[in-house]
Amino acid sequence: MIAGFAGQDRPRRVLGIDASAKVAETHARVAKTARETAALIGLGRELRDAEITVLEGWAGDLYGVPVDSTLDAIRLTGSLEGVILDPVYEGKSMAGLIDLVRDGEIPKDSHVLYAHLGGQPALNAYSGAFR
Repeated sequence: MIAGFAGQDRPRRVLGIDASAKVAETHARVAKTARETAALIGLGRELRDAEITVLEGWAGDLYGVPVDSTLDAIRLTGSLEGVILDPVYEGKSMAGLIDLVRDGEIPKDSHVLYAHLGGQPALNAYSGAFR
């Protein structure tokens, strides 16, 4: 998405939410992949550092361990939208999205594309968190 949107003449922001509790490693992987993709699609320029954003604050202390905001986001999204999120990635990123909207970082009238990458099978391993 970063590389593809960089090739469009429209203002867009791609915000990544770290779910690994290792934001520097996550940012480095995202930057590498985005830059390689930009070259493969013939973007014709280098991606700027400002185009690659990975936000921290919702991962908790450990990868794969949901925090309260993760579980709250899963419940809210399921009840309002009927969308099932997993507690490893999507629940954490949705918690970030919810907070960014609530805090005004993303205006409430914005058009937001949330990339859901799957993960629902992981819910079985976390059933105890939802009792």
